[in-house]
Amino acid sequence: MRPRDIVGYVFLALAWGLSFLLLLKVVEAFGWIGAVTFRCFLAGLILLAAAKATGRRLDFSGGPLPFLAVGATTVAGQLIGLSYSTPLIGTAMAAIFVAAIPLFSMVIGQLWGIERITRARVVGLVLGTLGIVMLVGFPAAPIDGTFVLGCLGMLFSTFSAAFGSNYASRHLKTTGAWEVTIGAFLSGGFLTLPLVYLVPVPGVPAPIDYLYLVVLAGVMSSLTYVVYFGLVSRIGATRAISVEFAVTVVAVLVGAGVLGERLTTIQFAGAAVIIAGCAMVLGLLPLRLKAPAAP
Repeated sequence: MRPRDIVGYVFLALAWGLSFLLLLKVVEAFGWIGAVTFRCFLAGLILLAAAKATGRRLDFSGGPLPFLAVGATTVAGQLIGLSYSTPLIGTAMAAIFVAAIPLFSMVIGQLWGIERITRARVVGLVLGTLGIVMLVGFPAAPIDGTFVLGCLGMLFSTFSAAFGSNYASRHLKTTGAWEVTIGAFLSGGFLTLPLVYLVPVPGVPAPIDYLYLVVLAGVMSSLTYVVYFGLVSRIGATRAISVEFAVTVVAVLVGAGVLGERLTTIQFAGAAVIIAGCAMVLGLLPLRLKAPAAP
């Protein structure tokens, strides 16, 4: 990875890890569908305005279908799952599910022939999974219907993110990150807009809630997804999406410091294992495993 890619990777980990705090406030004010729809439209329009102000030329000549596919999965599907599930199972549990995205991505990328799974990357993903187990432990909340629905929603979210990222890597590899982000977010907004009728905004949001929404859409959606899709095109979907391991660590630590969630020594150790596994997936800690000698 180039220094530029490492900087982008660290930025995504911090921005997306901190975004869980704003997500809870925006969902409370606008509802779990409204939070997704308004966030999508704002993110796309902010980038369109920025492109026009800076004279950036945008090319959408590839047609609407690829943008609709990414918008329905990486944007709408992932954000709907997050917005629905996070209030049900909590920030830490939701963030831990997010760390499973690279596992889905690795399998999809292998099935589609996009990326080759090396032994070192398999070891890294195994380490990441072990770290997640250490981080989760056993849920503090009772395992009832609400908890199960929240977990199912997060599985839908993680699979959507992995599918859309591999789709973008396969069908939008030559498309600019700005175009992919704008097309995906506007598509996600139009796709989820009819659902606002079924899940309306619960009340009248306060002025501070609009500020939370703008920050969530402008900084933690528009800017982050431009950086993210740029990473996908340069280093591949699985390596880029492995940032979710680091996002989980940031989100859980923020939850402990801001929301008062208690972390054990084993959980701190799990965070370290996740970072190590993430580094192996990225090739920052190369591991050379020799194949057995032929008889």
